[in-house]
Amino acid sequence: MNQFTGNEMFPIYMFLSVGAIALFSFIAVAVWSDARRKEREAYYRSETLKKIAEAQGVGASSALDFLREEKKNAVQRRREGIKLGGLITVAAGIGIMAYGAPQGHRDPDYLIGLVPLFVGVSLLAYAYLFAPKE
Repeated sequence: MNQFTGNEMFPIYMFLSVGAIALFSFIAVAVWSDARRKEREAYYRSETLKKIAEAQGVGASSALDFLREEKKNAVQRRREGIKLGGLITVAAGIGIMAYGAPQGHRDPDYLIGLVPLFVGVSLLAYAYLFAPKE
């Protein structure tokens, strides 16, 4: 039987309710402010590139070079992020398998570590074999 009555559980429910509302409100404001920052950065970048491109001669070619280099850096950062995510996921899978390795038990519970292991291997395979190079 439950030793708590409804009145004794009320403070816990209130704490969890207020905590959930506060958490999701914070997440909403954080996402909104991040979107605004990215929008401002894109606007200022486009205005700067317009001014450089309007310049005669070397300005237009340097603006195009800047755009190409920026795209190349973004692709490289994405590939590096996928590689890091793959390595972390592989390490998590190996850790789960090592922690749950059978010690005289008949149940192969440690095999659940194969799920993150294979996810990490597939991320690494994509990053090294199939991801766009440039």
